[in-house]
Amino acid sequence: MKMTEENSAGKSEITMDDVKNLVKQKDDIEEQIKAYYDVLEDQGVGVEGALVDSEGFPRADVNVYQIRTARHSISCLQNDHKAIMVEIEEALHKLHAREKAKREKDEPGAQGEGMEQQVTLPPPFARVDAVTQGSPACGAGLRVGDEVIEFGSVNTKNFQNLQNIASVVQHSDGKPLRVTVIRDGQKAQMSLTPQRWSGRGLLGCNIVPIHR
Repeated sequence: MKMTEENSAGKSEITMDDVKNLVKQKDDIEEQIKAYYDVLEDQGVGVEGALVDSEGFPRADVNVYQIRTARHSISCLQNDHKAIMVEIEEALHKLHAREKAKREKDEPGAQGEGMEQQVTLPPPFARVDAVTQGSPACGAGLRVGDEVIEFGSVNTKNFQNLQNIASVVQHSDGKPLRVTVIRDGQKAQMSLTPQRWSGRGLLGCNIVPIHR
C-alpha cells in the first residue's frame, strides 16, 4: 500500500519537460492527421466521398483500401488529439498550482499585496489589438490593449506562435476558455467561449504576438 501511494505521489509531480513532451506528441498527431488528409485529397474523395459506383461496386478509379485506412486513422488520431489536449490542460493546471503554492510559501509576509502581484505577474506573450462589438470576445469582456498571459492551455512558458491559440480555439468550439490578461498593470480573468456568431471566426477579436 505504501509503495502504491509513493508511486502515485511521484506521478502527480508534473514538470515543464512533461508538458513539452505532451505538446510534442500533440504536434506529431497533428502532422499525422494532415498527412492522412493529404492522402484523401490526392485521391479526390475527402472524408465523405462515396467509395462505390452507381451500381454499388467499389470504385475502380480510386484506391479504396488506402482511403478507408486514411479515414479510420484520422478518426482514431482525432480522438487521440482530444485526449492529449485534455492532458496538456490538466498538466499545466497542476504545474501552475504548484508554482503558485511555492511562490506564496517563498514570498516574504512583509511585502505589500500590490508589490506581490507585480512580482508574480508573468510577462505577456500576446496583445489584443481589435475587438468587434457583439462578438464572443466583446461579451467576455476582452478589451483592446489587454496583454495576454494565459489563453486556455497556452501560457507564457509554452507559447510559440499564434497557431497555438488558433489550435486551442478550434478545439474549444462552444466550450468556455479561461483567459487571463494584464490590464492597467493589474491581472484580470475572464471566461471566453469560442462560438459561431454573425461575424468572422469564433472570437471576433485580433490577437498579435508580443516579441521580446
